[in-house]
Amino acid sequence: MPGRSVVVRKAGWIASGAAAVLVATGGITYAVTQGDGSADTPSADSADAGFARDMAVHHQQAVEMSFIVRDRTKDEDVRLLAYDIAQTQANQRGMLLGWLDLWNLPKVSSKPPMTWMDMGGMASGEDGALMPGMATNTEMEKLRKLSGKQAEIFYLQLMTDHHKGGIHMAEGCVERCEVKVEKDIAQGMVNAQESEIGLMSDMLKERGAKPRS
Repeated sequence: MPGRSVVVRKAGWIASGAAAVLVATGGITYAVTQGDGSADTPSADSADAGFARDMAVHHQQAVEMSFIVRDRTKDEDVRLLAYDIAQTQANQRGMLLGWLDLWNLPKVSSKPPMTWMDMGGMASGEDGALMPGMATNTEMEKLRKLSGKQAEIFYLQLMTDHHKGGIHMAEGCVERCEVKVEKDIAQGMVNAQESEIGLMSDMLKERGAKPRS
């Protein structure tokens, strides 16, 4: 299959890039703890805290979807992509929650998700979709029941939507957050997820499908 090696190379490049970002930012926790000169410790209602809380939840669903599809298909390209996404977002989630601990801030808020982006009233949480791009409970259950090519296509479509929502949130942090290292990581999320959206579009095309939006 001509496109297969291209997909593998692109997936490997994205994974290597993500790993490099994590290695290069090994001092991020220290920088956030000690301060980088750009901001004081964020408040509980700040964009910095809101992004950390909300993106941790957003990432958790991506990790869950990725592990589901790895059990529902034997396609090595999809399994590799799912593994890369799960590992990268699990690591980033741990970092986001770690920042909240270091800032002595709660990991949950009484305010609706996305309030830090002035979108609290828009995040209805209908059927479990708490934030932009998140899959509903019904969609997650459907993914668990599919297998083979059908599972691959549905996962790629769900993850494309998920990444688009994540990019919107990360761009919000780049614009609103005050802690420089957090802004830098948010921009890294934008760059990596835009690349993965392109890869997933190619993978969907190979399977005779396309993104849902």
